[in-house]
Amino acid sequence: MNREIPQSWKLRVLGELMEDVRAGFACGEDVENGIVQIRMNNITREGTFDWGKLRRVPLTYKKMHELLVESGDLLFNCTNSPELVGKCAHFVEFSEPVTFSNHFIRLRPNPVMANSGYLGRWINLLWSHGRFAGMCRQWVNQASISKDQLLDLSLPLPPLPEQRRIAAILDHADAVRAKRRRALALLDGLTQAIFLDMFGDPAINDRQWPIVKISDLLSSTQYGTSKKAGLIGAFPIIRMNNIDYSGRFDFTDLKYIDLERSETDRFLVRNGDILFNRTNSPELVGKTGVFRSSIPMAYAGYLIRLRVNEHADPEYISGFLNSTFGKITLRCMCKSIIGMANINAKEVQTIKIPCPPLPLQRQFSSRAAAVERLKSAQRASLAKLDSLFASLQHRAFRGEL
Repeated sequence: MNREIPQSWKLRVLGELMEDVRAGFACGEDVENGIVQIRMNNITREGTFDWGKLRRVPLTYKKMHELLVESGDLLFNCTNSPELVGKCAHFVEFSEPVTFSNHFIRLRPNPVMANSGYLGRWINLLWSHGRFAGMCRQWVNQASISKDQLLDLSLPLPPLPEQRRIAAILDHADAVRAKRRRALALLDGLTQAIFLDMFGDPAINDRQWPIVKISDLLSSTQYGTSKKAGLIGAFPIIRMNNIDYSGRFDFTDLKYIDLERSETDRFLVRNGDILFNRTNSPELVGKTGVFRSSIPMAYAGYLIRLRVNEHADPEYISGFLNSTFGKITLRCMCKSIIGMANINAKEVQTIKIPCPPLPLQRQFSSRAAAVERLKSAQRASLAKLDSLFASLQHRAFRGEL
């Protein structure tokens, strides 16, 4: 990025462009009438703010006036899991004052020398290429980058008007990607909205469907294979990270295993099988999805395969388990051991579930499939936009825009 730049650009050290740099503070208190403190989960992978979960800390913390976040500040995530260290967000405004935790370094650029939007885009480009992962000090599951390491980085710096122009172009391009992500988020909620519209709220069963156990709707259950997976093998294997929280399958990161002929019937998943994530962190245990493919694939031991009988459609059971009521039910029944939670096959089968007529379940399945086709098209479009944005960033910091 720094090798070929226009003559009017200069290579500068990041620290030289700062008016003020401060680390945040840790606070164990969470008070109702305190000041909002930005934490790790308030900054997304895309470098935006997520205000969905707010934590408030006492206003009486020492030197609080020096630890407020102002418009134009950059918040650099200096401590996190190794793959997330280096996320950076450009703060513009919020409806009330905010401060920040010790997981961040607040960068306040000198506005006479540098545009904060330009610097934030440059930092996030480094992060997207894994630059910070190689700089981290690591212990257990946490990694960190020091203030000095960050401030010693060199960057290509054009004249200030050019910085503003580049930042504006990248902001505009990123806004298009953000709209696509919002469309996907709305579609994620559409399937559940259809479920509630067709079947009512399962928490109160206002349609008065017969109540059965999930076991009454299954022909069989099976734990996945415990064989160790690798980079080669006869069959791709579905692991718990291949199912997301909403039940979508993501096969971008697959491993492979070999199976004996006698094992294939047990450990290969069929089109229409339900896969249930029996062991994970408490908030993720119970992830459920319906496998829709004819490609022979195995499934790992942290998953349970549920195969329906003639009384149920798999999309209906998956829709129930992925509903708000289903998630609460699973969270309440899981057993936690040292940060991990577990729900075994017998426990899954004891869950009580409303049982609408099969034709209505199949109608839901058809509508859910239509939504999934829309989501697939949106994801393909977003992937293209991501690729174009990455190319645009490279050109921007080489002075080619």
